Amino acid sequence: MLWDSFDFIRALHIIFIVTWFAGLFYLPRLFVYHSMSDDEISNERFKIMERKLFFGIMTPSAILTIVFGLWMLIPAWNAYMTGYWMHLKLGLVWLLIFYHIWCALLIKAFKYDRNVKSHVWFRWFNEAPVLTLIAIVILVVVKPF
Repeated sequence: MLWDSFDFIRALHIIFIVTWFAGLFYLPRLFVYHSMSDDEISNERFKIMERKLFFGIMTPSAILTIVFGLWMLIPAWNAYMTGYWMHLKLGLVWLLIFYHIWCALLIKAFKYDRNVKSHVWFRWFNEAPVLTLIAIVILVVVKPF
């Protein structure tokens, strides 16, 4: 059966990783521009864009990434847990989940016009998922330990 195929589950996992990361890369960029806007029309437009991206793409993609990841991980838990690369990878996934939640809190601050962070801060904030993705891909492909 198709749903029992490990390769099919892995493909879905990768697809939703890509869509989640698209949001993780783009939402902080929206925050950069939103923090620089000073007119009501732009502010309201950014609020809509941020909300739709977060709830329409990022959050469902994050949930499905985790579901398909667990679908692959749980049946072979003992085998995966012998490699410390998987421990570190899962730790980085937890950091991404916290980053995702932090983004939700930033959306809320913008929603109520309470953002106090500068566009420069958001430019640095935007780099965290890039570095995390690099580390995760290296861990999964190279399995250094």
